[in-house]
Amino acid sequence: MKKPVAALALVSASAIALAGCATTPSAEGGTGSTDALTVIATTNIYGSLAEQIGGERVSVTSIIDSAAQDPHSYEASARDRLSVQDADLVIENGGGYDSFIEDLLEGSDAAILTAVEFAHDYPGNEGHEEDADAHAHEEEHVDEAHAEEEHAEGEHAEGEHADEHEGHDHIEGFNEHVWFDPHTMIHVVEDIAAELSALDPDGEADFTAAADDIIADLEGYEADLAELNTQYAGTGVFITEPLPGYLAEAAGLTDVTPEGFAEAVEEGSDVSPATLLAAIEVIEAGDAAVLLTNAQTGGAETTRVEETADAAGIPVVAFTELLEDGSSYSEWMADAIQNLADALAS
Repeated sequence: MKKPVAALALVSASAIALAGCATTPSAEGGTGSTDALTVIATTNIYGSLAEQIGGERVSVTSIIDSAAQDPHSYEASARDRLSVQDADLVIENGGGYDSFIEDLLEGSDAAILTAVEFAHDYPGNEGHEEDADAHAHEEEHVDEAHAEEEHAEGEHAEGEHADEHEGHDHIEGFNEHVWFDPHTMIHVVEDIAAELSALDPDGEADFTAAADDIIADLEGYEADLAELNTQYAGTGVFITEPLPGYLAEAAGLTDVTPEGFAEAVEEGSDVSPATLLAAIEVIEAGDAAVLLTNAQTGGAETTRVEETADAAGIPVVAFTELLEDGSSYSEWMADAIQNLADALAS
């Protein structure tokens, strides 16, 4: 039995800072003072980060903050539209994940931050050379991702890369669940701080300091995943849905999921009988050391492979797309990586 990663982060410094700096609820269900900057996030992943970075200088509303709501098929309300129209900053995931926000942004003067644009495997970013110092790219990303002319030309429309599905227009071959990629999220955190500083220059020092705390956490998660890579590189893993793909890749795990299974689950389609049979054979053969699932999606086929894994003594790790109540992003990420480490070590 291999040992789990030692000393994975339990409670981050930024989470402690957040707990000690509570904000006042606003009429829209966000946080912050009445004269604070208004930030709208499509999910509570980005809402949590905005709260941690902005503190009392921002009022944050997360449109989706419950696991009962599916961002892929969420239908925006009139209340959501009014919130977006009044926003100073809107933070979206992009990549087709939260496409409901596109209609709401029409006519809005808000600054817009799109998280997927900071991923190095995002279409157009392939081959982008990574700098050893994550901070070195901050100005470049601000200029590239947020130039007003680019937004006016429809930067947020997925264009020729989009593959349309019911309630979910995603980019072919791209995993939009970038919040599980610490390196991408370092850039996202940097840019949230930069956008808030542009809107409220007096708060720049506070925004930068808070962002640096989160970045320190993220760099620690990169190190944790690198350690898992050292111990478990090449280990087979079955991934029922693309959500934990970035974590598995960073840990050096080999995806043995039969082609078409994860895509069908993500799109809410039926897994073909042949693909399901192949999935069961992979698990029963012991090709996968761990089964990774999305707790918020699935169906009969996913249940079947989970039951097969249980019968074979293969650990199942469920990940969620949204934060649980009372959890910060940093705490949530630490838990996700620890759960993966524990499963691999079992």
